[in-house]
Amino acid sequence: MAVSAGIAAYKVPELVRALVREGHAVRCVLTPNATRFVSPLVLETLTGHPAGHQLFAGQAAVPSEIDHIALADWADLCVVAPATADLLARLRAGMADDLVSATLLATRAPLLVAPAMNVNMWEHPATRENLEVLVGRGVRTVGPESGELACGWEGQGRMSEPAEIAAAVALALGSEAMRGETVLVTAGGTREPIDTVRAIANRSSGRMGFAVAAEAARRGARVVLVAGSTSLPTPPGVERIDVGSALEMRDAVLAALPDATVVVKAAAVADFRPASPQEHKIKKETLPEGESLHLELVPNPDILAELCRLTRESGAQRVIVGFAAESHDVVAAACRKIARKGCDLLVANDVSRSDAGFDVDTNAVHFVSPDGEVEELPLLSKQEVAVQLLDRVAKLRDGHR
Repeated sequence: MAVSAGIAAYKVPELVRALVREGHAVRCVLTPNATRFVSPLVLETLTGHPAGHQLFAGQAAVPSEIDHIALADWADLCVVAPATADLLARLRAGMADDLVSATLLATRAPLLVAPAMNVNMWEHPATRENLEVLVGRGVRTVGPESGELACGWEGQGRMSEPAEIAAAVALALGSEAMRGETVLVTAGGTREPIDTVRAIANRSSGRMGFAVAAEAARRGARVVLVAGSTSLPTPPGVERIDVGSALEMRDAVLAALPDATVVVKAAAVADFRPASPQEHKIKKETLPEGESLHLELVPNPDILAELCRLTRESGAQRVIVGFAAESHDVVAAACRKIARKGCDLLVANDVSRSDAGFDVDTNAVHFVSPDGEVEELPLLSKQEVAVQLLDRVAKLRDGHR
């Protein structure tokens, strides 16, 4: 972790903690002026390793063996957060006049930078050109984001949040296991309009589908994520298409289907929609006194069944995974569903549990195969479920080849 002299350096301890929680070994180096924003002692305490900020061993507050060459050789990935305009310029020029720039010039590890600066500095042609050159050399970027800046300006230049940078680190350190695959994922709930204000919706947060998309990207796949109603940020390395209703989701999925080698239908798609959405807000005072509002609902298209049918008819060597959110008789309902739909694997989860399903980070699922074989997983995080799921998808893909 290389830290340069920007106010966003105050977020670095949180980023380090996130990386350590993920099991990464982290060592930090700072530019001399970065120590004005974050204490090396804090980073040493969090990482368990010295945090250097001087180039020469005689001046360094770290043992002589932890010099810039040793650090450069040790790293699997170098993360620069924050990456100031000054540091980006010096990286582009190949300068090595402090511990950070010397380490980054000497390393053969991939480089991930998280820019952070004033909006005018970010938009300056010199900064954009510097970053364009670095990206051309293979440097990865995350952010910056738009919002209120420390200098009082509004605009792009905020360093990405630690969680987003940590996700970008996971992507950069990912495998090549799914290189060449195109994974189409649906996630989140749909919203079926009643009028211009109201809609029929469900409790799906999209976390499970987003976890699958993120894990597929970490494995090197091209990932297209069709997202319904959700407030989740886009996982790094993922192409996102936002939709509202089931009909919109169907159109987006069918458009992306020809390129897909794997489809994971994790979205909670409404089974029904109002037959005649009103063009204006329905008001209570317009109803006759004592009468109720009646909605006529019509079925939505069965997207999963349609995808399975199109795949069979085309002869495509494509793996399709469905999800079933059930509140009772989970396994029996899942077995009936996979027989109706015709997918290669069905993931059934019990949404009646308080520790699984909607609005939580964990899930308790069963993997159901077309021949009726059922595999029960223990309660896991949704990220871990995504890992288990894609491991099984890889086996199914091997069987299709």
